[in-house]
Amino acid sequence: MGAYDTEITALAAARRAALVREIDAEGVWDADPVWREVFAEVPRHLFVPYYYVGTRGGYERRWRESPHPEARERWLRGAYTDTPLATRLRDGELLSSSSQPSLMARMLVALGVEEGDRVLEVGAGTGYNAALLAHRLGDDGLVTTIDLEPEITESARQHLAAAGYHPTVVTGDGARGVPERAPFDRIIATCALPTVPRAWLAQCRPGGRIVTPLATGLLALTVRDTGHAEGRFLPGPAYFVPLRGRPRPYSRAVSLGGLPSRAREQEPFRFLLGLTRGIPDPREAYALWEREGMPDRERYGVTVSGEQAWAWLDAPEGPYAWPLP
Repeated sequence: MGAYDTEITALAAARRAALVREIDAEGVWDADPVWREVFAEVPRHLFVPYYYVGTRGGYERRWRESPHPEARERWLRGAYTDTPLATRLRDGELLSSSSQPSLMARMLVALGVEEGDRVLEVGAGTGYNAALLAHRLGDDGLVTTIDLEPEITESARQHLAAAGYHPTVVTGDGARGVPERAPFDRIIATCALPTVPRAWLAQCRPGGRIVTPLATGLLALTVRDTGHAEGRFLPGPAYFVPLRGRPRPYSRAVSLGGLPSRAREQEPFRFLLGLTRGIPDPREAYALWEREGMPDRERYGVTVSGEQAWAWLDAPEGPYAWPLP
């Protein structure tokens, strides 16, 4: 290891410790403190040798091999901020990113992994999340990660190897799962979908758990059997890159004309709009939201049963329920 690598390693350890303290202050790991140790050990900077930071004129590229010391320091500092990092762009469109670490921590805690669990991650990204799972569960074939883009899976595989982890990396359509690696005890998605793919239920053991983004929220489902799963949304918003190769979730524009100006600023109401897009009129949705006490995400849930899937407020049997695609 050269002097530069030694310096990077030392600085990264200090930055990583600071990031862990920042996430710890939010109480994210209270339910499963083992994840604190995992985040303290897995080096995020090895998974983002370069990334892009938005500017007024577009994007600024930060990278490890910059010839300028101050630029390298900005790269390292950014790698350990509690923010998402854009890692792949195509014609100005974001294709892949490294998610916000505190959000990743929330999702992993909600996943509820136990020793010996087999886990499928949908959306390999940089490989960092798979590394966190592999560090927690071990490197003996328990973790599988999938992405549609060969260049993304190859890059993730290289990052993982550089960090000393070797989960199974698959190139394919994440909505179809990885049947040859099933059954799984846990499935976690780090990309947005418009609904819950039925293939995931078929590949998850009874009693298993699925954590996935849906309509700017995080949904935690418990699988009863291959045809039924149910669960509620976690607190707080969550924004992810859409799963490639599938329709963009909630892409149709919705007019907010006729609504009170304050409605446009209420993030929990905009979540309801995303969840029910194309079903109730926005004015009807706003009237319901006010009438029911301006509910936050935790009061909403999703049921998947056979070929049907629906979102609901407070209870699966209604009175408020909306079909999912």
